[in-house]
Amino acid sequence: MTNHQLPMTNMKRIVVFTGAGVSAESGLGTFRDSDGLWEHYRIEDVCTHEAWLRNPQLCVEFYNARRKDTLAAQPNAAHVAIAKLQHAIPGTRVITQNIDDLHERAGATEVVHLHGEITKLRSENNETATVPLNGWEQHYGDRHPDGSLLRPYIVFFGEGVPYFDEACRIASQADIMVVVGTSLNVYPAASLIHYAPANCPIYFVDPGQPEFGMWADRITHIRKKATEGVPELVEKLIKENS
Repeated sequence: MTNHQLPMTNMKRIVVFTGAGVSAESGLGTFRDSDGLWEHYRIEDVCTHEAWLRNPQLCVEFYNARRKDTLAAQPNAAHVAIAKLQHAIPGTRVITQNIDDLHERAGATEVVHLHGEITKLRSENNETATVPLNGWEQHYGDRHPDGSLLRPYIVFFGEGVPYFDEACRIASQADIMVVVGTSLNVYPAASLIHYAPANCPIYFVDPGQPEFGMWADRITHIRKKATEGVPELVEKLIKENS
């Protein structure tokens, strides 16, 4: 069994899949909203491997700013509730599109970060060879123990998602899936719900009205923001499944 697989248990196996909307309520800017980060920066300048090769100093400065914001932010009620669910029902797993560490700081463990982690740096040569970064500032030119340049541990646009296969395996074992704070528009991460078993109910916490299409009959839509809807749902799941 790998670290990212669900353990065998008689309890319901719950998978929580989160996106930027969860951390937005902690004050972290999202990338795709009308006043999101991509309104102020071009993806091509800071979030592609070509950008890193062309102007690494700009990339370092951009992610230093994101890291500084992350360290100043605090976990909110949704993060805390998800950690509570994980501790109350062993086997609950958390998969996130977010690069911040707010799930961990709220008490969640073994979180699968699909798009990297802002508090770490990685080898230029190996996408999973990471080192922790103390504080918010990376200095361009620092090197990994393997000799390569250190770069932000971020999955740039156009790069593969290292832990996507693990996330798919976790999703395929779910008895219940909870989706929070994601538009389900960012692929391949958005396709995770396709891996949920056919009899797996899906709870979707979002104040908007997305189109669920073929998934409509399987999704219970909780039209509340994460800090309201997630704690209520967690209490319900703990009561029904623990």
